Amino acid sequence: MRIAHIVGSLESRYGGPSRSVRALATATANLGHDVEILTSAPAAIPLESRGRLQVRTWKRGWPGYLCPVPGMTRHLRQESFDVVHDHGLWLRTLHYAHRKAAEDQIPLVISPRGMMSTWAWRRGRARKALAARLIHPGAFAGAHGWHATSAEEADEIRQLGFKQPVCVAPNGVSTPDPTEVAAARAHWQAAVPATTTMPVALFYSRFHSKKRIIELIDLWVANGPKDWLLLLVGVPEEYSISQLRSYIVRSGSAGKIEIYDGTDRPAPYAVASLFLLPSHSENFGLVIAEAGAHGVPVVVTDTTPWRALEQQGLGWCVPWDGYAAALRAALAEGADQRRQRGARARDWVLREFSWARSAAELASFYATLKGVAT
Repeated sequence: MRIAHIVGSLESRYGGPSRSVRALATATANLGHDVEILTSAPAAIPLESRGRLQVRTWKRGWPGYLCPVPGMTRHLRQESFDVVHDHGLWLRTLHYAHRKAAEDQIPLVISPRGMMSTWAWRRGRARKALAARLIHPGAFAGAHGWHATSAEEADEIRQLGFKQPVCVAPNGVSTPDPTEVAAARAHWQAAVPATTTMPVALFYSRFHSKKRIIELIDLWVANGPKDWLLLLVGVPEEYSISQLRSYIVRSGSAGKIEIYDGTDRPAPYAVASLFLLPSHSENFGLVIAEAGAHGVPVVVTDTTPWRALEQQGLGWCVPWDGYAAALRAALAEGADQRRQRGARARDWVLREFSWARSAAELASFYATLKGVAT
């Protein structure tokens, strides 16, 4: 098959999809399909070609938050595909995908990427209703299928009333490269010398209210041991680095909490003893899987699809009102016990979450939809 993956951006500042879409497309190409990623950036980027995968990046138009991409529309008119798979909602790029599928009578698959969670759907409801009517009119009804990265996300799609088939294909996780891990450790130990002498509780995600970053700081002020460091690394979005640093200073926790912009820096898992993400909602939570793959036990909320970690004793996945107690329990464990727990989590994550397996699931889903697309 010839498959087009359409995503607004692959820039790291947009979080997990910037990595997961590329990884999924690469795994699909490795199965023998011809795959293109069609995306945008502040400036055009030369064609990237790796085997059966091509990445085409055009300059994003104005207004950037709606992601108009004239070059993408021209390319879609000129090329033929068997399937169009769009990642994300509320952008003009979904309109391009829908229009291409309708004109060529090929399947359109949509990955909401967490944007259909109850928490996300309720935020800016009027703006989203307007986007559904004006930015990508008819796209939801025109989809032939949906891609969910967890059973929980599939349930959310169904609860919103969508009847099309849903393929549950989780994100995958790659085995960490020892050379890259060593380089990341050296980077963060140089940037944050305290990581060489103190155990580190790590938050690594976007600085957004969805992630409960402010609540986590407050929780650490109340529960964080004096001999631990809370390291906050992420992409500034709703909160800037300066805003969060000012909040930390006002809380009296300077020295107990360090915060850094993670843009264009290596992932900091190598210096972590514990990973924290008390998010309101995650469709998958790629950073949770990555932490597990690095052998770092996690403490996450049960609004992420990681209850199996709790059930198998590999980490903590609890309601928000039980998060403080779970954090205290995790911090109270000895270093050897945490390492053993992390090692078991690593083995489980790497066994259960494979990009090759997810790509094969989706390829089979595409083939099925080709028989029903009209």
